[in-house]
Amino acid sequence: MTRLPSTEWSVSPGLTDYPAALADMEARAAAIHAGGVGERIWLLEHPPLYTAGTSADPAELLDPRFPVYDAGRGGRYTYHGPGQRVGYVQLDLSHRGRDVRAYVSALEGWVIDALAALGVAARRAEGRIGIWTDDPQGREAKIGAIGVRVRRWVTLHGFSLNIAPDLTHFGGIVPCGIAEFPVTSLAALGKQAGFAEVDAALAAALPAFLDKLSPSD
Repeated sequence: MTRLPSTEWSVSPGLTDYPAALADMEARAAAIHAGGVGERIWLLEHPPLYTAGTSADPAELLDPRFPVYDAGRGGRYTYHGPGQRVGYVQLDLSHRGRDVRAYVSALEGWVIDALAALGVAARRAEGRIGIWTDDPQGREAKIGAIGVRVRRWVTLHGFSLNIAPDLTHFGGIVPCGIAEFPVTSLAALGKQAGFAEVDAALAAALPAFLDKLSPSD
């Protein structure tokens, strides 16, 4: 069985420019594929912006009040902004089973496990991408988004988790093409966890996530 080196854990303070992050992610993916560097989990926060996935429908961009970027990932329109933890996950699936479906499922499970540690009962929803929970009004609401790309078996992009963003900023798009369900956040659920607590929960759940993608021959 192939033994992989430890996955780098990187946290960027402040707000990271989206084009710069995209360029860094692309360069890292190429280097991982070439064998020059190891895998990376990169946690960051962006200024307010919208990203368009490969399935984005222009009709779902309702009010482009923030810059709009072509992300190159799968999915539709997504919002990123202050108060939201973004995780860019760069793993080499050529050593982890080459199963994109299993990877996406494990990624969802990682965020769900971290939320459980923060006292939030989150779940997947059949036929709907993302991480879901019940808001204080009892409505099913989206608390996290998943959007990935795999190039030469190296993963790019990852997840976003709403800690305490301005939820009105999601009003400029139909988030992930799903209009009938609201978005929520840890703050809206009455949870006082900040970035440090969220990152600690993600770090604690990381080994189980990686174990689901065990190296293969």
